[in-house]
Amino acid sequence: MHVLSFFDSRTFPASYPNNGVGTSIHIGTVSGPRPNSSLRKGEQEKRCEQEECGLEGAAPAAASATTPEPFADPTTPGEKKVLQSFEHAQFSAYNPSAVESSWYQWWEKSGFFQPQPGASESTFVVPLPPPNVTGALHCGHALANTIQDTLIRWNRMRGLTTLWVPGCDHAGISTQSVVEKMLWKKESKTRIELGREAFTKLVWDWKDEYHQRINNAQRLMGGSMDWSREAFTMDENCTRATMESFCRLHDEGLIYRSDRLVNWCTNLQTALSSLEVENKDIPGRTLLDVPGYERKVAFGEMTYFKYPVEGTDLFVEVATTRPETMLGDTGIAVHPDDKRHTHLVGKYARHPFTNRLLKIVADTYVDPELGTGAVKLTPAHDYNDYQLGKRHGLDFINILNGDGTMNENAGPSFQGQKRFDCRYHVVEELTKLGLFVKKESHAMTIPLCEKTRDVIEPLMKKQWWVKMGDMAAEALKVVEEGKIKIAPESAEKSYQRWLSSINDWCISRQLWWGHRIPAYRVILDGQGTSEEDGQAHWIVGRTPEEAQAKAAAAYPGKKFSLEQDPDCLDTWFSSGLWPMATLGWPNETTDFKKFFPTSLLETVFFWVARMIMLSLKLTGSVPFREVYCHSLIRDSEGRKMSKSLGNVIDPLDIINGIDLESLHAKLLTGNLKETEITRAAKYQKTAFPQGIPECGADALRFTLLSYTTGGGDISFDIKVMAAYRRFCNKIWQASKYVMGRLPEDFKPVAHLDVTNLSTPEKWILHRMNCAVKELNEVLEAREFSKATQIAHRFFYDELCDVFIEHSKSLLTEGTATEQESVQQSLYRALDVALRLLHPFMPFITEELWQRLPRAPYENVTSTPPSIMLAPYPTPDSNLDFPVEAESYELSLQSTRAIRSLAAEYAIKTGGSAFIKATDAASNASISPQMASIKTLCGKVLADLALLGPEDTIPTGCAVFVLTNNIIVLLNVANVISDVDAAIKKLQVKLQKKQVVATKQQELIKRDGFEKSSEVVQTAEKAKLEEANTAVNNYQRTIEEFEKLKIKV
Repeated sequence: MHVLSFFDSRTFPASYPNNGVGTSIHIGTVSGPRPNSSLRKGEQEKRCEQEECGLEGAAPAAASATTPEPFADPTTPGEKKVLQSFEHAQFSAYNPSAVESSWYQWWEKSGFFQPQPGASESTFVVPLPPPNVTGALHCGHALANTIQDTLIRWNRMRGLTTLWVPGCDHAGISTQSVVEKMLWKKESKTRIELGREAFTKLVWDWKDEYHQRINNAQRLMGGSMDWSREAFTMDENCTRATMESFCRLHDEGLIYRSDRLVNWCTNLQTALSSLEVENKDIPGRTLLDVPGYERKVAFGEMTYFKYPVEGTDLFVEVATTRPETMLGDTGIAVHPDDKRHTHLVGKYARHPFTNRLLKIVADTYVDPELGTGAVKLTPAHDYNDYQLGKRHGLDFINILNGDGTMNENAGPSFQGQKRFDCRYHVVEELTKLGLFVKKESHAMTIPLCEKTRDVIEPLMKKQWWVKMGDMAAEALKVVEEGKIKIAPESAEKSYQRWLSSINDWCISRQLWWGHRIPAYRVILDGQGTSEEDGQAHWIVGRTPEEAQAKAAAAYPGKKFSLEQDPDCLDTWFSSGLWPMATLGWPNETTDFKKFFPTSLLETVFFWVARMIMLSLKLTGSVPFREVYCHSLIRDSEGRKMSKSLGNVIDPLDIINGIDLESLHAKLLTGNLKETEITRAAKYQKTAFPQGIPECGADALRFTLLSYTTGGGDISFDIKVMAAYRRFCNKIWQASKYVMGRLPEDFKPVAHLDVTNLSTPEKWILHRMNCAVKELNEVLEAREFSKATQIAHRFFYDELCDVFIEHSKSLLTEGTATEQESVQQSLYRALDVALRLLHPFMPFITEELWQRLPRAPYENVTSTPPSIMLAPYPTPDSNLDFPVEAESYELSLQSTRAIRSLAAEYAIKTGGSAFIKATDAASNASISPQMASIKTLCGKVLADLALLGPEDTIPTGCAVFVLTNNIIVLLNVANVISDVDAAIKKLQVKLQKKQVVATKQQELIKRDGFEKSSEVVQTAEKAKLEEANTAVNNYQRTIEEFEKLKIKV
């Protein structure tokens, strides 16, 4: 009995309910992306501190010696959550673990994730790109899942019938490699010693354990997948689909068997696709670690040596970066016009170690300027030499065993040696014979196994191949015709480039874990069984019984036995069938008829290409109508995530929080070398000196979406996560405030009475309507970063910072009618805001929405039990108030200007400000807003006066220019002790801002700027506007301070 436990069960719950509570921690005072560029730095910092505390609430507790008791959720798992009062210790401020408990189990048990017939007959179906069943998920998975879940939840709320099909990929090479290492580590056994059947059972046990871990992690991230339809690439139906595809493609002549060069990993002892090979460029001689070698191996060296020409006293000099391959040389090529070598064409060189004759041929492929102009040919171990060998009828001699040692064809002096040990030995022997010439440093590209970092060897192997030419042409055609949309544009170009130069696909893998190839060699009575020769007969069958029947029909009256190919199929072959196999294909199931083709795939383009080709060929249909390729997540230093670097972040560590010691401990649970563990621990100590704070799933999701611009790679910074954790607290405290201001008998109205709305109410409802319209548009356009900006701006800058602040005076000083109106407006704005945010932040929005009084929704016959089934907001023309909104914006701009000046001159209370209008129209426009401006400024101002066109500006004022006709002034005379020093300080600031403005103008005028993303262009133009505004303000303030000198 071989049962191994591959991870400590204490590191993850056996089931996903209440995953425990960590300490509420915040990192520094770093704020998240802020769209409000009009605020000066001092006020931004101040607002960040206020955000920590939230509205009328205490700040989340920092890490301390005493860890608070975990939240004990009284809810029965799977039942609707028992809501706690805002006065409860765990709910007075935002606590992710308390807020996120219980909701997912209730959603899943209630069947909310399953397709629900909606108001629309349209469907939105997403097949989850199955994560490899090889361990914990990383932030790349979290990003992909967040994007998909955002679209699923958005479309579900829009009334579409939605389906998100989850599942895992068996990941043949990765999984077998991991389990083999674990087996050796635990029992000092190899898979060969264990045997195929026992080893395969062991991998199934391992898969079941880690599969559950992955699913739990996806649940904790809030993914609304339909778990009742969960698939696995080796489950019954996916296996049926894989066998069907192989047999059908073989019967059509698209799958064939051939002895050709493959990418061979000697460490894994299997063939690899080009997608599993990483090409490493080196500038010259470089020492590299290679698995299986104690010492580093030298690469990037050009070795020159001579072959004696048979029957003459001449020599032909050649050069190679792989001297060990000369043991497999069967020819030498020269250019037909190279006069140095034309006299040798047709002659033979004698191999010094094998006594083999090497034919000297002429071929225009040879570059006479490279090396010596003569090229040694090893057709069985080099892709270019392979083609020349075919062209000139050379012998193909394999000199390598599968494990990277030299075989008998290398000669008795070298047989059994490791390939790179043999490299040095060959040079030594050439030197002894006087045939070695020299070595030179030489730039080259080294192919490395993506999994093991082993150096890939081109090796001749009899394998199964798929003809790709016609299928690739069809796959290009459907994209060109618009039947499939691929975004971003860079991904579509990569797709076209890859398919346009695609080679036939080797689908054989020398593995035990995976779909065993359904091909059987027919061995007739009296025929040898040990070696496959060129006359071998193969039968394919979906089942052994089908293969037996086919063989009997092909060889009537003959006795035979069948021997199944021991190899497995490339994992990409079965996962390429994922969109259709998960819906029941090859059977015509109800799901397949209703939901295929699917709507969208969110993934990488290599996999996309496989799926499109296979689907077009096997079903006659595209597998999906849209592809969205997300960016690669890198660490804060821009490096690719790698376990050996220690920068791979487990999303659960962000959700739950983790201390530095525990991060270090996780490095010891994998297969890292000691040197890699040391390097990884060093990075963790630098990047996460206090560990990772508990941020929760909602903050994680919102942060990842905020990074998703559709552009280049993402540099992920945990500090940004902390800022959005504070945004969650802002949502919590604002909602708590609004609900606390609603009377117990409050009943929300279905339609607001807009006739008596105040200007601030019209403004917030208008801004809400704009946010609704914009969010639907950008989600339709898959502009996720812009979506988070819009949602953040509406909730934070407009609802919280403006309307909620303004509502305080109306709720305390307004008439009963005014108070009731404001309550209805507050409710409407909060309800809409929560529904707008739900696709991004499912947990906090459900928790808060469930606490709101219920309002009937338009075109909804019954009250939705969950916010995920509530309608997503759509624009309401009755709430468009552009004139009133523009008027109120002027008061907001004035408020920001006063706050900005107050922050710059450290005036916290009792300030005196003026607004100067230079013409009658501006005076009439700003006059009605004066009371609102003073209210919004809060305790910063004691006095606010309006100066008309004829009024003079008081001396000693700092200036903020709002428009050509309106300026804001703050009296700072009392806080300036030295006018000259103050002017000098302003002049320094002015010069700095002038430099910034000049640089920004140059940047925007630079060629290619218009080709950058819209997000980048908007940000850079905003910087220019801010700099120009500051320049104007400093110049005007200096003028006013000069007047103060004259007065003195």
